[in-house]
Amino acid sequence: MTCLHLLLTLVFAVSLGTPVEIQRPRGVPLTKKPFYEENKPFTCLDGSRTIPFDRVNDDYCDCKDGSDEPGTAACPNGSFHCTNAGYRPMFIPSSRINDGICDCCDTTDEYNSGAKCENTCKELGLKERDVLQKMAEITKEGFLLKQQLIEEAKKGREEKQGKVTDMQENKKQLEEKVEALRTVKETAEQPEKEAKERHLKAWEEQKAAIRLEKDKAKMAEAFLELDDNADGFVSVSELQSHAELDPDADGTLTETEVQVFLHLIISQSKCATYLNALSENIEKELSFDFGPDAEFTYLYSQCYELTTSEYIYRLCPFNRVSQKPKYGGSETNLGTWGSWSGPENNKYLVMKYEHGTGCWQGPNRSTTVKLTCGKETVVTSTSEPSRCEYLMEFTTPAVCQEPANMDLLPHGHEEL
Repeated sequence: MTCLHLLLTLVFAVSLGTPVEIQRPRGVPLTKKPFYEENKPFTCLDGSRTIPFDRVNDDYCDCKDGSDEPGTAACPNGSFHCTNAGYRPMFIPSSRINDGICDCCDTTDEYNSGAKCENTCKELGLKERDVLQKMAEITKEGFLLKQQLIEEAKKGREEKQGKVTDMQENKKQLEEKVEALRTVKETAEQPEKEAKERHLKAWEEQKAAIRLEKDKAKMAEAFLELDDNADGFVSVSELQSHAELDPDADGTLTETEVQVFLHLIISQSKCATYLNALSENIEKELSFDFGPDAEFTYLYSQCYELTTSEYIYRLCPFNRVSQKPKYGGSETNLGTWGSWSGPENNKYLVMKYEHGTGCWQGPNRSTTVKLTCGKETVVTSTSEPSRCEYLMEFTTPAVCQEPANMDLLPHGHEEL
């Protein structure tokens, strides 16, 4: 049973006629009327003793639990039941009976004080019914919005799961292409590597020959091998003129052809890395607990702010909560997403954000976010009940439950 349903059940509706009263001793609730029968002795509700019924409400306390004086102030631990026909019944301490202050809207607590009280139960009942009707309307509209959110979340989840599957397949294909290009590149570079090693060896031998003034013929041979056009100089193009590195079999490996190899490998590798990161991000989103029907999905990657006289509070569901001075200053982390922390019957009524910025000589900041039903998604209030422990009130249609049927409301006086 929802809170609103319970409230609607406990609170009676107001009828246009005069409420029908059930007679019982003053200050006795309807549920305890069977214990107060005028033609029988009265037994204290704690069972401690039995007294003649004429000693009930005689302004003298006979029972330890004060149950023999429900309508007087004789017992310090007693309580008085306000019938409040037309509104909601209530209990007040017996010390307030005939104290000159009207506590019961039906004025029954001031029956012998001379206080000038007016019965306001009907007016209060009408106002409360109006409030409850508005709450029911909000709940109904919020619940309809929640149904839309659930449907959108279902479609969005299916699309995201499809994207993950496609990206994983693309990633696999790209990785295969990268590996193939890498193999081609390594195959093409192998002769060049061998040639460079051969040329380097030749140059080393040449330098050694110069230093030692030995083997001049060997140096000349190495130089002539590199100087293809016999112009007395060795150019880059001459070093690249090796058929084993030529991809198009035209007899020459150009710098452009080398760059194409490198560009293809780098591009494909970057694309694979990007898809990998994007896939991990979507998979992270799909791993969150967005409620029994994923109704809280729409809050992901969104942020909501509330500005007070001093600060701007920012709530980013499933991420973090922060506080920033209104007129400049650095932002303070009030906690990062922790878990759902509502009551056992509905954990999705409370969010907990933990491990925020540490307080001076105190704990790390944390924030509790209480969710209530509303047509709009908005932060309605913030407070700091305890040092470094913050409280936010947040309305969202995602917590709205199917409302009680207003036609089933009682139209007379009901007392539980």
